[in-house]
Amino acid sequence: MFDRLPEYPWQKLKPYQAIAEKHANGMVDLSVGSPVDATPQVIQDAIKDATNAPGYPSTAGSLEFREAVAEWFGRRRGVQLTPDQVMPTIGSKEFISFLPLMLGLGKGDVVVQPSVAYTAYVVGAALCGAEIISEDDPNKWPENTKLIWINSPGNPDGRVLDVDQMRSCVRRARELGAVLASDECYAELGWGRWAEERIPSVLDPRVCEGSYENLLAVYSLSKQSNLAGYRAAFVAGPESLIKPIVNIRMHSGLMMPAPVQKAVIAALGDEEHVAHEREIYRKRREVLLEAIKAYGFEIADSEAGLYLWATLDENCWDTVTKMAELGILVVPGEFYESKGSKYVRFSITASDEKIAEGAARLTNALGLTQ
Repeated sequence: MFDRLPEYPWQKLKPYQAIAEKHANGMVDLSVGSPVDATPQVIQDAIKDATNAPGYPSTAGSLEFREAVAEWFGRRRGVQLTPDQVMPTIGSKEFISFLPLMLGLGKGDVVVQPSVAYTAYVVGAALCGAEIISEDDPNKWPENTKLIWINSPGNPDGRVLDVDQMRSCVRRARELGAVLASDECYAELGWGRWAEERIPSVLDPRVCEGSYENLLAVYSLSKQSNLAGYRAAFVAGPESLIKPIVNIRMHSGLMMPAPVQKAVIAALGDEEHVAHEREIYRKRREVLLEAIKAYGFEIADSEAGLYLWATLDENCWDTVTKMAELGILVVPGEFYESKGSKYVRFSITASDEKIAEGAARLTNALGLTQ
């Protein structure tokens, strides 16, 4: 029963980590997208004030929590929701991994994911015995598709789907009678064009054409608010989907702790810390992007989010080896692409000092100076 899932992919990086760690000045880890900056004080204060929580929290989330999420969606995403169209989750990965099971999918059903995809979508399909297909073109989604994942901004590639592209996905999903779940966790971290223009949600009225039927928007505060350790996320969609999913989660005991709900409320009500963290990441991205390009990498997409999707036009593991020999750990594209990949993922979540050190190693490797 345990063979439904492959070995956790990051285990394959261990030998390359060992190489990188031997560098005279230590390893620069650009592989994991885990925040390193402090959780904003406004959020820390909120959870401290909520530590007296002796009773069980509501699986559906407190009314105050759901109202805060609905208000945030209206203010930041242009989406109008009622509290009954919102629910908390214990981080977004938990929800992503178990959604196919909660929807009752099984053998003979198809789950669609992007052609370059975060690893949790495969897990969800495997846990319930469904087939996983990697396909970006809605016209190629098969008739027995029951769940479609889109990810915008994407992990690892930072690809952003515009309104027209998302609308095409919604229309095809409705033709199939499938649930369309949109993983939108990096929507506050846009670069270039998307630094000024709102990254669309699947629940944006321009996208969903006035109906939330069979649509789910998944969001996490791990990145924008440095809350990865809090497991703070939520889902929004029609009550016809939210209510039965909440019921399943009640039976399973899946509840966001009450103090974390208070932390989320504080985080969503404070835009200043998000703007501050976005600026930190913008500067780190510029430093690393310049060095990566100088080394000879070509960058694809990377329009938003916390990663640079880059290639030297060679097998991704050859690139991972080259970077490890410089003391830099990156992620091979093989983790995210179903076919052979020539890409690697650089994360910009390391500290300023580590980003600067990694950039220096890349430029110095070619005899360049910053």
